[in-house]
Amino acid sequence: MSQARIDLTNQFLIAMPGMADDAFAGSVVYMCEHNEKGALGLVINKPISLTVGHLFEKVELSLDNEDLAARPVFYGGPVQTERGFVLHERLDETGGHYNATLAIPGGLEMTTSRDVLEALSNGAGPKKILVTLGYSGWAAGQLEEEIGRNGWLTVDAAPEIIFETPAEQRYERALGLLGIDPRMLSQEAGHA
Repeated sequence: MSQARIDLTNQFLIAMPGMADDAFAGSVVYMCEHNEKGALGLVINKPISLTVGHLFEKVELSLDNEDLAARPVFYGGPVQTERGFVLHERLDETGGHYNATLAIPGGLEMTTSRDVLEALSNGAGPKKILVTLGYSGWAAGQLEEEIGRNGWLTVDAAPEIIFETPAEQRYERALGLLGIDPRMLSQEAGHA
């Protein structure tokens, strides 16, 4: 009897307080893809010292939008940390605006091609964006195993937490979607 496959696409993974992996301690991960081959997500609450404006300078694009330029770039995860990922609102039903966009079923879009940055540089492009360097990846069955060991809580993603909530409040707000106060979570799993 095989276990039913869980699909965490368009959900938040919320690291439990006892998370042993430093790369994910205190993280909220937006799940972009989850299938039998594995999973891919972006950490949404770990800003790094680089701003979006500096990132645009590095790729030799101008950015006149001061609000956007001042925003932090986020640590998306430990894989391909030199590569940019843009998580953004779904532009419309047709999609296909950029060369490499993953439309997340029921959720947002993630674009990895430079053309989304070029659109933003020209004052076009999506209004709601989160830029990360790197992503979080799991091999087939690995994430299910971590969830089975109580490493993560899961909840349907809320875009307003990604785009409208200050980074330092995102962990608490994501837990709030489950009705959990972070102070109620014990560091010790299984010990009441």
